[in-house]
Amino acid sequence: MMSLVLRTTGYFLLPLLLIFSVFLLLRGHDEPGGGFIAGLVASAAVCLHLFFTDIAATRRLLHIDPRDLLGWGLTLATLSGIPAVFMGDPFFTSQWVEMTLPLLGETKVGTPLLFDIGVYAVVVGSVLAIVLSLAEAEE
Repeated sequence: MMSLVLRTTGYFLLPLLLIFSVFLLLRGHDEPGGGFIAGLVASAAVCLHLFFTDIAATRRLLHIDPRDLLGWGLTLATLSGIPAVFMGDPFFTSQWVEMTLPLLGETKVGTPLLFDIGVYAVVVGSVLAIVLSLAEAEE
C-alpha cells in the first residue's frame, strides 16, 4: 500500500518537475542548463511517478518506449549538424534563424536547440530504459 502523502505529493510534483525540465532545456544555450540536466530532471519526475504508482501506469504515462525515445533523440542530435554543411560551414557549426513569434517577439532559433532536444530525449530514454528494466526485474 502506497503512502497517501507520497501519492498526493507525487501528482503535484510531476507536472512541476516536467515544466522545470523544459525551462532548463530552453535556457541551456545561454545559461547553465541544457539537454542533459533537463533530461535528468524529467527522468526524475517519471521515476517519482514510478514510486507512487506501478510500472504499467508509468509506461502509460510515457506513451512511448524509452528505447524508441533514445533512438529518436540520437537521430535528432545528429541531424542538427547537417544544416551547417549546406551553408558551407563545418559539421555541427551553429546555424541561427531570426523569427518573430506572436508572444515572444523577435527570437533567434538555432541548431543548438535541436541538439539539446536530442540530448534531452537520449538522456530521458536511456535513464528510463534502465530504471524500468530494473523495476520489472524486481517484480
